[in-house]
Amino acid sequence: MRIIRTIAEVREAVRAARIQGGSVGLVPTMGAFHAGHLALMHEARRSTDLVVVSLFVNPTQFGPNEDLSRYPRDEARDAALAEGAGVDILFAPAPAEIYPDGFATTIHIAGITDVLDGASRGAHHFDGVATVVAKLFGIVAPDIAFFGQKDAQQVLVVRRLVRDLDIDVRIQAVPTVREPDGLAMSSRNVYLDPAARRQASAVNRALAAAAVAVEQGEREAAVVMDVARRVLDDAGIVPEYLELRTADDLRPVTTLTGDTLLAVAAHVGAARLIDNRLLRVSA
Repeated sequence: MRIIRTIAEVREAVRAARIQGGSVGLVPTMGAFHAGHLALMHEARRSTDLVVVSLFVNPTQFGPNEDLSRYPRDEARDAALAEGAGVDILFAPAPAEIYPDGFATTIHIAGITDVLDGASRGAHHFDGVATVVAKLFGIVAPDIAFFGQKDAQQVLVVRRLVRDLDIDVRIQAVPTVREPDGLAMSSRNVYLDPAARRQASAVNRALAAAAVAVEQGEREAAVVMDVARRVLDDAGIVPEYLELRTADDLRPVTTLTGDTLLAVAAHVGAARLIDNRLLRVSA
C-alpha cells in the first residue's frame, strides 16, 4: 500500500490503473478506522481493481463547538488496518492540499440537508461534506464510491450531489456494522466511558423496538416513534432528534408506506451518536 499526500500523485496513480483497464474504488473517511470502515474497504476490494481510501479530517464539516480538535487521530494504526484490508492507496493530505489559500467554493444542497443532522448541526455540516466529497470525486474520479448506511442522510446528500452535478460515479451504501450489543460502530464510540457505553446500547434497542411494532402491523408514525422513545426514556437518553422520514428524500411521515427511515441522534456521555433503521412496509 502506498501512502500519498498530494493530489498530483493520486491522479497519476489512478491514471496508471486506468491505462491497464482497471476500475477505481474510493472509500472517503476521516480515519479512526473500525470494523465499519473495514467493511467499506473489503467491499471496495471485491468490487474494484484499485482501492483508494482517503483519510482526511475535514474541518469544514465541524461547527465551532464540535469536536474537530479532539477527533481521534492515529494515522499509523489506520494505515496498518487499511493495508490489512487490501487497500492500494491511502490518500492522507494536509488541510492545505485540499483547501489551499484563497479557496472560496462551497457546495450547498437544499432540502434534504435542512432536516435531521442538518437542522441539529447547522447548514455548514453538509455543505462541508458535499464540498469535500465533490473534491475527492474530482481528484480520484472513482467508478464506485463506498459509504456506510449508518450515515443515511449523508448517503442521500452524496447521491443528490452526484445526480445534480452529473458526476460519473456509482454510490454504493454498505450496511451498518454493529457491536455485539447492537451499538453502531463509530469513531466517536471511543468517547464513551463504561457506564455511557452500556447506556448507548439503548439507541439500537429503540430502533429495534420500533421495527418490531411495524412488523406487527403498526403504521402510525406517532405510535412507532413513541415505542422507540419509551426505550430511550427507560435508559435515560433524551434524543436530539427522533424522526420518521421517507427513505428517498426525507419528507416527514405521518403514516408508514413503502420504505421509511427512522433516524435518531443523541448525546450519551461525551459522545454524540447517530443511528437509523430502514422500516419496510409492503404494499
